[in-house]
Amino acid sequence: MKKKYDVVIIGSGLGGLVSANILAREGYKVCVLEKNNQFGGNLQTFVRDKQIFDTGVHYVGGLAEGENLNLYFTYLGIMDDLKLHKMDEEKFDIITFGDDEKQYYHAQGYDNFAKSLIKQFPDESKAINAYCQKIQDVSNSFPLYNLKIGELYDQEILAEKIVDYLDSITENEKLKAVLAGSNTLYAGEKNTPLYVHALSINSYIQSSWRFINGGGQIAKLLVKKLKEFGGEAYRYKEVVAFGFENEKLVSVSTKDGTEVFADIFISNIEPKLTIKMLDGKGLRKSYRNRVERIDSIIGGFNVYLTFKPNTVKYLNYNYYYYKNSKQVWTAQDYSQESWPESFLISMSVKKNQLEYTDSLTAITYMKFNDVKQWENTFNTLVEEENRGEAYKNFKEKKAAIFIDEIEKVMPGIKENILSIHTSTPLTNRDYIGSNEGSMYGYVKDADNPMKSFLSPNTKLKNLFFTGQSLNMHGILGVTISAVLTCSQIVGKENLLASIKKSLADE
Repeated sequence: MKKKYDVVIIGSGLGGLVSANILAREGYKVCVLEKNNQFGGNLQTFVRDKQIFDTGVHYVGGLAEGENLNLYFTYLGIMDDLKLHKMDEEKFDIITFGDDEKQYYHAQGYDNFAKSLIKQFPDESKAINAYCQKIQDVSNSFPLYNLKIGELYDQEILAEKIVDYLDSITENEKLKAVLAGSNTLYAGEKNTPLYVHALSINSYIQSSWRFINGGGQIAKLLVKKLKEFGGEAYRYKEVVAFGFENEKLVSVSTKDGTEVFADIFISNIEPKLTIKMLDGKGLRKSYRNRVERIDSIIGGFNVYLTFKPNTVKYLNYNYYYYKNSKQVWTAQDYSQESWPESFLISMSVKKNQLEYTDSLTAITYMKFNDVKQWENTFNTLVEEENRGEAYKNFKEKKAAIFIDEIEKVMPGIKENILSIHTSTPLTNRDYIGSNEGSMYGYVKDADNPMKSFLSPNTKLKNLFFTGQSLNMHGILGVTISAVLTCSQIVGKENLLASIKKSLADE
């Protein structure tokens, strides 16, 4: 490790790795510092009983030729090396309700999506076609979403609620619930803006894919490409403090005592944590307080199941479940007796093994208060701590309740389980560094749209933010966040011209 770089990036989540690759391509000397034993943040994977599990990436959209994420990944030089499996074109997502025996399908491709839903709701063709057009129009109003230079989006878009829009196009409550049925992707509530819904699902409707053997391959490919362009990345380097000279940010210090200097710093860790590490230096109290007041999205409880060989059929789609259709927007408000009120089931895929699956991940909401009694514990592979028997018993009890619910919709699952593994908001907090184990960063509130709006620029001229807490979460949202961050350093027009030239040379 050198003593001085042009740019030091704190954290190797997708935002950090994409930022590092962009700036290394632009000629900057870049160093990425990661606290964990794996690069990637939410792209990290883990292995249990020889099965690979994703921690945060279960499927991805927009990777067909010419689509937006495909273009970004092509520019980054990783698209051709990704190992992908396309999901079922007629039903990449299935939406189900406990009070309704029918299953409702989301199909790939807008024409197919509309055609499928009209078949399921024959009297709602006008509403369904209007919805499809609206989602595309809203998505296209964000210039970087389509690799374009443009003014910032019309702020009226930020204040329109998805529930209000759905009410405006149909009175059919079941159709509204089906259109919003994949909202576990963004933890939507009644005040969630329409643009969050649109940007979350648009690319999936275009095309949906699973990663063969996990999404961790993205991080590995980005680190490899970074090194090809002269950049550096180091694991086990947890940044714990910032260094100043004459009130100017000049360095970061890691837990092992290493001090690294740079001209520019990009934090890929959550802004709240970054500000805490600054210890009051360089930022006005009003700014610090404003960030601290931003609400974090709810956390999650995940169950990871491995199965006996050749016992559970592979499903080439995701399974969304709600106890009833009225809970699409309220499942986060569960009681201990009603939990879980909704969940998402996703299966892993291996090359040349499509008849059966070896594993399954099920995700539901969990409030941080449910695990608050253990908030002063910290446990990762790098820094292990046993949270105690009470925590272990809590997880086992919750897993048993959750698996009973899964068994109701997938009868026979329980008898084929080989092993059970779990994660809570504490797991996400410790590995990813998200406030209270948030699934997706900060709450976007249509009633107060500017409350959670954070620029990549901070009040320190050489400190920038990137990652899911800025604009949008998800692979596409975070990739665009990194482009936005880097555009503040190299210039938006220069960066987009460079990206387009690189794509033209492909």
